[in-house]
Parts: sequence; C-alpha cells; structure tokens
Amino acid sequence: MQQTTIQVSSEIGTLRRLLIHSPDSGLGQVVPSKAQDWLFEDIVHLNTLRKEEYDYYLKLLFYFLDPERIQGRLLEIDADSSDRAFYKPDHPLFHHSDKIIEIQVLLEDILKDESTKNKMVAAVCAIERCTYHLQLMLLKKSAQELAKIMLSGSFDDEHMIFAPIPNLIFTRDLGIVINKHILLNKPAKKARQRENLIMCYILFNHRLFENYRHNLLEIPNPIQHFLRPGEEEDQKATLEGGDVMVVSPQHVIIGCSERTSPAGAAEAMNLLFKHEVVEKVSIVKIPAKRDFMHIDTLFTQINRNTWVILGSVSRKKTDRKEAIDYITSEKQKPETEILQFTREQNGKPKRFDSIESLLNDISRNDLKCTKSTQFIYSGNQVFPYDAREQWTDSCNLLALKEGVVLGYDRNEKTIAAFEEKGFRIVKVKDLIESIESGQTSVENIENTLILMPSAELSRARGGFHCMSLPLLRDPIV
Repeated sequence: MQQTTIQVSSEIGTLRRLLIHSPDSGLGQVVPSKAQDWLFEDIVHLNTLRKEEYDYYLKLLFYFLDPERIQGRLLEIDADSSDRAFYKPDHPLFHHSDKIIEIQVLLEDILKDESTKNKMVAAVCAIERCTYHLQLMLLKKSAQELAKIMLSGSFDDEHMIFAPIPNLIFTRDLGIVINKHILLNKPAKKARQRENLIMCYILFNHRLFENYRHNLLEIPNPIQHFLRPGEEEDQKATLEGGDVMVVSPQHVIIGCSERTSPAGAAEAMNLLFKHEVVEKVSIVKIPAKRDFMHIDTLFTQINRNTWVILGSVSRKKTDRKEAIDYITSEKQKPETEILQFTREQNGKPKRFDSIESLLNDISRNDLKCTKSTQFIYSGNQVFPYDAREQWTDSCNLLALKEGVVLGYDRNEKTIAAFEEKGFRIVKVKDLIESIESGQTSVENIENTLILMPSAELSRARGGFHCMSLPLLRDPIV
C-alpha cells in the first residue's frame, strides 16, 4: 500500500480515494428474527446483491478513481463473474487498489503484526464473549483467515462463531475525514461495536494512517457516566458518520438523530473547535425515527448550489393538501431545530428556521455561489412517494465529482425531479459500456445522475453516501 494523503474539505470535490467494504458472507447469514437487532429491515440475497448491484458500484468507482486497473479489462473481469476474483480481498487476483481501499485488506495487514493480532483477538473475543479455547483457536489462524473471520463472524459458510456485522458495508458510519483530521464514530447500537473496534485498530496501527495519528479524534463519554443510574439514551455520547457532513473547509454539519445523541454532537463539536479543525458547526436536530436514521438520509449535496432533500422535514410549505394533513398531524409532525456555533462564540448561536435556509446559506456564503440555490425533492414532493422514496434512499447520494452523483434506479419520481432540473439520467451499465468503448470520457461527464440497480441493496437501508468513506477529495475552488 503506497503512502497517501488524507484530506476532505467538501461533499462534492472530485473524489480521489475512499474506504469501502464489499459485502461479505455475513450479509447472507442475517436471519429474519435477528434482522432488526442487526439494524436490517429485511434479509438480502447475497449473490444478487454482489454480482448484479454492488459490483457495478465498484466498476464505476474504478473508471472514475483508478481507471488503469479496469480500462480494457472489463470483458476479462466480467467473464470471471462466477469466481469474482477481482473483487475478493483474499483472492490472489484481487485488485489491491490504493484508491478504492478495502477494509478487509487493511485489517489483514495489521494482523500480520503478532502483538496487534494478540490484542485484537482478545478484544474481539471479549466483546463477543467467546470461550478461551476459541480465542486460542483464532490465534492460530493466518492474518488473511483471521481478517475474514472477524468481519463475517464465520469460519466458513456453515460454521458461525459470532454474529455477523452486516452494516460494515456502510463505511461512512465508521468515521469521517474533516480536512486532515479523522473523527471516529461512537456507535449507538450494540450491533456495531465490533465494527468500531476494528476501525480503531486499523486507524491506530495501519501505515496508511501513520502520519495522521495525532489527528485522530475520539468521542469521550460524559464524565463519570458509569455512575449515573438509569442514564437516558440522549445522555450517552454516540455519533455515526452519516450524521456528519463536511460542507466547506471551515464548516461541518452534525445531526442529532436516532443514532447520534445531543451529547455526542456536543462532544464532537468541542473536539473540532479545540483542535481548530473548523470555524463553524451547525447542529441539525431531526426526529429520532427509524425511517430518518441519519441526516444524510434526509439531504445530500449535488453541486455547490443544488441539494436533494426530503420536503416534509424542511418546513417548506406545499400546496398538496394530503401531504399537509399527513405531516402536520400531532402524531406525524417532524420537528427540526438548527443551531449554528462558531469557534470564537460570542452570544447566542445563530438559528435557522428550516434545513433549506441552512443549505442556502452554505451555498451562498460558505461556497460563494452566485447562482440561485435549488432543491430537488424526494419523490418530486408528491405524497406518498416522497416518504416512500426517501425510505429507499432517494436523498442518500454520493458525489463522484461536482454535479455527478450515484443513486438508486427505483426512485422514479425523484429521478423525474432531477430531469426537471436539467440533469442527464444514465444507467450505470450503459455508462460503463460507453466509457469502456471510448465513446464517453469521465472528465467530460457533468450534471448527471447515474442510476444503480437496487432491488437488494435498498433492503439494507443505505445508499451510496452511506457506502463510502471518502479519504481524499480535491478542494473546490
């Protein structure tokens, strides 16, 4: 693995390097009775998810980030679809890209060190309450075997030793790069504790991050939290990466949600100000509901003056009576609160009356955009499709570069809203074929929504913003 640079100062600068985890066998072992405990709403068909959906995501990433490894090889890679050697970290023909970095490879690297291996096996076995004999058995495994076991929870497809961690495909939640610092997550749910442990060991032990270890920021627990009887959930310091957005070099948004507590947001803000990482933090409180989960399920950025957003949380008025009746009922009314703090705070924080007002302020004042801010609404703001398509991640889009984003093909009314705003709509399969044949150049693609197949991936309750942890983006001018 080559030495690299880590720096992210926006959501839309051209993506150069990211951290991912391809779906492992653990995803195929989720059972209905445990799905919600493991934060899934349904079980997925693993082979379909891999070969017909996620592999397209990887191919597209290669054409944009590391074209030398795929250009001219597409037929060869596709011909090997039954074995998928190009995509498997434990296969000799694995791609080993230093631009599209696989967590399993990093884990295998650090497990080659005997001291790290001993500590990590002990830590994982403590979390999973393994027997001492099982711990000794794991220590006998090679680094490659052990990495696979730690991630999948299995010796093989038929012998599970502890629960899978299927949410690891959502690498965004492991941490977030903010300028040249990395803010580590502190998961709210027990199902993600092993992910958090693995990520901490990688960040503090892998050579990829050795020049940034003094820039790793860990969320502390509130003082003497262990002495407080009946501690409420919102008093615990929890934070996940889907609730953190780097919208400009000096401005970060942090959401308070089902997964990120007010205490976690406050501790994160204090760390960012203490280490002078940014000058401004906006706290966006959203309803702690399963269908919202993180702020990046409600809005993401397309280019410096365009955002995709769920209209019903923005407080923006609509002329659709049925939607008004639904979202303003006492039971259903979503409540948002937005406060903006500065590092040299004097007086009360600035308040915004809607998410749209905040995003407009970012586009105009932080990003100095002279064009009018525009919003593309989930479901084209047609009830009930706005809520239905938000549930299948119509607002959770990943920008490969400014104006070029990835989204699910199933969100038809949101796609129509993109078309109305002048965006080109293209299916990933067609785009890949066009790039491979030389008809299309990646450099010339602009203002485009790339549609990804989504029958199984959408069951996992996360979009491509969730499935990426950007390590390096070009600064936007």
